[in-house]
Amino acid sequence: MRILLDTQALLWWLLDDPRLTGVARRAISPSAHQVLVSSASAWEIATKHRLGKLPEIGLIIDKLPRHLRQERFEVLPISFEHALLAGQLPGPHRDPFDRMLIAQARKGDLRVVTADAVFMEYGVKVIW
Repeated sequence: MRILLDTQALLWWLLDDPRLTGVARRAISPSAHQVLVSSASAWEIATKHRLGKLPEIGLIIDKLPRHLRQERFEVLPISFEHALLAGQLPGPHRDPFDRMLIAQARKGDLRVVTADAVFMEYGVKVIW
């Protein structure tokens, strides 16, 4: 199975945060599944860190590509088709990062590891 980590799940995995559920941990664990991390998550992490919203990831952000390689996570680039779908998604959800992850999950038939229920409202299969 191919799974996509939402940004919060990625950070909780890297920080070994206990808020990540056992189900999510088993899905992410090495060799369990092909784990993808969206380029949108890198953009979100860098933006929020710059704004002072994620001070705890200061040590991770500069070495994020290395951390992803060590975990054997694959980077999912943002395609033109992803961008079009993200911009066309209906509904009131305004978070551009979530909208991109939703678009990528729908285009790639990916399950998303997320605690955010809004993903299910867009027909995305969620692991939590």
